[in-house]
Amino acid sequence: MSEYFRKYIKKENYPNHFTNIKYKTSFRNCILEAFKRRNWKESDGDDWDIMWAEKEQINEVMDHVHMQAHQKINHFRNHYELTRKDLMIKNLKKYKRALEKEGKIEEANSYNFFPQTYNLPSEYPIFNEEFKKQGDNKTAWIMKPIGKSQGRGIFLFNKIQQISQWKNQVKFNPENPSAESYIVQRYIADPLLIGGKKFDTRIYLLCTSYSPLTLYLYRTGFARFTHHRYDNEDITNTYVHLTNVAIQKTSENYDEKLGGKWDLQKLKLFLMTKYGQEKVQECFYNVQQLMIKSLIAVQKIIVNDKHCFELYGFDILFDSQLKPWLLEVNARYLIQVNQQKSFNDIQYSH
Repeated sequence: MSEYFRKYIKKENYPNHFTNIKYKTSFRNCILEAFKRRNWKESDGDDWDIMWAEKEQINEVMDHVHMQAHQKINHFRNHYELTRKDLMIKNLKKYKRALEKEGKIEEANSYNFFPQTYNLPSEYPIFNEEFKKQGDNKTAWIMKPIGKSQGRGIFLFNKIQQISQWKNQVKFNPENPSAESYIVQRYIADPLLIGGKKFDTRIYLLCTSYSPLTLYLYRTGFARFTHHRYDNEDITNTYVHLTNVAIQKTSENYDEKLGGKWDLQKLKLFLMTKYGQEKVQECFYNVQQLMIKSLIAVQKIIVNDKHCFELYGFDILFDSQLKPWLLEVNARYLIQVNQQKSFNDIQYSH
């Protein structure tokens, strides 16, 4: 663990498991299994210690329940400032501009870990001007709907005419608040490949407080692979470009048992054999900085609450130079495990 990350880590000595914890959850996936394996007791009433639920239920608790000092819930009230695609970019840009205004140029320049991004339809004129500057070099861009997940609605394009149909479908109008919002990002066209296939990583970070900022990094994580060899020219094939399991599992090449995943330690060892230990350590040090800087950017915006914690899932892509790029941060996600080994790792890692 880097010193940069270490200063945000709260060091406490805990026994392996508390067995007298009462929980309340609406989830019936490995969240529930993790609670059960620790011999925690499920509560139907108000005498719970930890509640893990969808944000709508959490908001209801925040608004109408007087929580006891020991009770914890799994979302901050406005966690979406980091986990909604458009707001994440907006807040990262805003914080970078604030650093520049304060004359902290070196620190501002370190916020270079997210792709060039515009919010559509509101920033379409600005994006259109930027698109024209690239001329005929056919740089690919990627469109992502703000309100969808698991790869739904995402597509790539390299000609402005290719989004004319989208503009018509959403009744495009920069002044129309009812138009479906997207972000458009310059596509990272030189991703790091393994076996000729694209992958990204999901790394989890637990935040138990924004004041002071207190973080716990889950060391395992995993890499998600596509099931088709990468081809930068074939921008219409989602199996080539999108690593989302929901997309890949519909591919003919998908292996249900393997699930197209590596754990993070396996990925690190593989990269070390190719690039050396020093370069890989530097790469993951930059990943840690990226994660912390993202939370610092929203630290003054998030409503801190002693009852709240947040488990963030960072989606990070490496380019061919081992530079990490932040794609998005997830808080409302489906925690699913394809392999029994991965399931056991999640249950018993500390």
